[in-house]
Amino acid sequence: MKTRLLLFAWLFFLGHYFSYACDLCKENQPKGFENITHGTGPSGEWDYYIIWGAVIIVAFTLFYSIKFLINPKEDDPDHIKNIVKNEGF
Repeated sequence: MKTRLLLFAWLFFLGHYFSYACDLCKENQPKGFENITHGTGPSGEWDYYIIWGAVIIVAFTLFYSIKFLINPKEDDPDHIKNIVKNEGF
């Protein structure tokens, strides 16, 4: 247990230093993507469309998941959430 806690602390506090790009990768990546990760980064115009499409999908998913978690608007007494609330799980 102690080693797991130590490993988690090491990865959490010191692991982010290893996730940044090296100096060579920083120079080779396009503007705006330097120092994010190793590799070449986006190489063409379609790569940017794919990245922004994924960002939009993730943003909508996050918005609606938080919205329906906060206020699901389910008033049916037989709904599954009422079973969980009434049973005290």
